[in-house]
Amino acid sequence: MCGIVGLFLKDRELEPDLGALLSQMLTMMTDRGPDSAGFAIYGQAEAGRLKLTVRGQALDKVAAGLATALAQPVTAKVSDTHLVLSVPEAQEAATRQWLAQARPDLSVIGAGRRIELYKEVGLPADVCERFGLAQMAGTHAIGHTRMATESAVTTDGAHPFSTGLDQCLVHNGSLSNHRSVRRRLEREGIDFATDNDSEVAAGYLSWKLRQGASLPEALEAGLDDLDGFFTFVVGAETGFAVLRDPIACKPAVMAETERYVAFGSEYRALTPLPGIENARIFEPEPAHVYAWERA
Repeated sequence: MCGIVGLFLKDRELEPDLGALLSQMLTMMTDRGPDSAGFAIYGQAEAGRLKLTVRGQALDKVAAGLATALAQPVTAKVSDTHLVLSVPEAQEAATRQWLAQARPDLSVIGAGRRIELYKEVGLPADVCERFGLAQMAGTHAIGHTRMATESAVTTDGAHPFSTGLDQCLVHNGSLSNHRSVRRRLEREGIDFATDNDSEVAAGYLSWKLRQGASLPEALEAGLDDLDGFFTFVVGAETGFAVLRDPIACKPAVMAETERYVAFGSEYRALTPLPGIENARIFEPEPAHVYAWERA
């Protein structure tokens, strides 16, 4: 049992409040997932630059060492155990190579023009506080609270999982064929950092997107190739999407107004949102892809 939340803003005036709203939504899902929590937030892009979210310890000198190695300007933001590096887009491969060689103790958990990804062990409210989620701004975000029923309580097991640029996924449920799907994807060049079935789902979507599928098309294909029970909320550079399996045994509710679209595992996750009393409240249909995008 886990908790999922997502918030996609239609109204630009709400962008400064995105982090504060998502923090409240995540905290509402504490009893669905008190072991660990995480979130991905989509902020402003900087022309010609890429952000990489790195997790580990002793982060204060990483940016300086990387800048020297690249002979390029590198900016950095340290948030507790996470570091967001901003590098020239053309230097992504060189950045990853330098990190692997100079700091193999660090993990790159997300990358893209707009995405920043944070996750840690602990109560959702504590995780939000550690990373300053309430002060973050952006256009959309997704989050997850985890109750580890099939594996150890670790940060590696926390969601979201990201296997492609500006792509991430949170998942409530269990995939029964993730091992066979993983082997197939590894042959196709998709790399995995954990044994979590949710990372396999994220990798599957990345693989489909690399083949030229749109996000809704990739999710539709997943209905045939991913076996189990699941609710996915997926983040992309321009928006987010929701998919439940054909049985839809996991709870899910959505709300839409002129200002936003929101997802929660339970309605109470949506109650902090402005104007929720006038929102269109609905349960997403089984095996139906819901997607929203903004330029």
